Amino acid sequence: MAKTRISYICSECGYNAPRWLGRCPSCGNFNTLQEGATRESPFVRPPISTAGGYRTLNDIDDVLDRRVKTEISELDRVLSGGIVEGSLILVGGDPGVGKSTLLLQTCQGIGEQNKKALYVSGEESLRQVKMRARRLNVTTEHLYIYAETDLRAVENAMAALKPDVAVIDSIQTMRDDGASGAPGSVSQIRECTSALTRIAKSMNIAIIIVGHVTKDGALAGPRALEHMVDVVLYFEGEKRDAYRIIRAVKNRFGATDEMGVFEMRGEGLTAIANPSEYMLKGRPVGVSGSVATCCMEGTRPVMVETQALVSRTSFSAPRRVATGADFNRTVMIIAVLEKRVGFNLSACDAYVNVAGGLKISEPAMDSAIALALASSFKNVPCDPRVSVFGEIGLTGELRAVTMAERRLNEAAKLGFRTAILPASNMESLKKSQNIRTLGAANINELLDAGLSG
Repeated sequence: MAKTRISYICSECGYNAPRWLGRCPSCGNFNTLQEGATRESPFVRPPISTAGGYRTLNDIDDVLDRRVKTEISELDRVLSGGIVEGSLILVGGDPGVGKSTLLLQTCQGIGEQNKKALYVSGEESLRQVKMRARRLNVTTEHLYIYAETDLRAVENAMAALKPDVAVIDSIQTMRDDGASGAPGSVSQIRECTSALTRIAKSMNIAIIIVGHVTKDGALAGPRALEHMVDVVLYFEGEKRDAYRIIRAVKNRFGATDEMGVFEMRGEGLTAIANPSEYMLKGRPVGVSGSVATCCMEGTRPVMVETQALVSRTSFSAPRRVATGADFNRTVMIIAVLEKRVGFNLSACDAYVNVAGGLKISEPAMDSAIALALASSFKNVPCDPRVSVFGEIGLTGELRAVTMAERRLNEAAKLGFRTAILPASNMESLKKSQNIRTLGAANINELLDAGLSG
């Protein structure tokens, strides 16, 4: 008979403790141990056989690297060309951001290629999925809907149907009778994900699982969940905004940090082919504190507007607020402006915002933040046809950034006439650029070029 004992499992790292602890000994997080049950059963190890279990690298057939197109350009871009057969993809995001909508549209694109798609719904009934499919104009005959939460039943359905792509919505609703705990618990999520990994590899079925997120924005469940899957996609966007952003933070079959931009409409999510033009829409002209810069999201250059507001403080300690930009780098740039340029910002509140709601953490954005702060502090507007990029060091120098030519080409495509960049990047540029370039060696030369008009 199998024995059952009570244990406590960390929701972050999966550490198993015999009793409750306030702090996890493995990852160091507080209040993450949750009660669960572990079954112990007698186990007889079978004899090990290595016959035919290993091959040389050249003998392995790479036909499994074939990809299934989703017919959604932005999603295919993030996935580096499409869904790899036999892969396991995890999609996470806030409630209502559009995860189920995007995946149902993905099933439509797969069905249009005469490939089978299985949509397993653990949160909605068949009629509810049908209502959403009618609104999204999903009409393919190769899409199969299955409302089930038992993992064994889902596995049998996959074995009988043999779909090319299967969607599990969501992993928190799946349950495995061989694991303890309620659906959504640490043990259930871990066991169900492990079983889905085995199904994907053995049956050569690409499986997409939807994961819920916590109030902090992290994927719910053990942290090991992200290590078990092949691809991790994060869906970002505010409910009040029309746009949605999907990012690849892990991809074993392509580039990471890729970004896809969508617009939420009544008929579903629509891919935005030119996000730079979309982000600069409605940019003010002739107003101080507004600077355009080009950031790299993976291999894609994106033009964004950096805004800054500097005003006299009424508090004993000035406020520093950064929305969409890295807070620590913003504070560092303010200190550099005080020390190297002589701006008295210690008596002013400073607010920095990336228009459009994007979250940019690239160091190449330092120059735009510095120029926007200086423009607002001196109340001198910058030329709206000027774009800047470059990393700023503590000594005030401008350091070189990667992919400078791609950034310049993107700025020229959108009508910018001048670009201010680090002087160290000027040597490697080709002379056939369609935009005038100005090199700046330090922050003083940057402000002189950017505020001179």
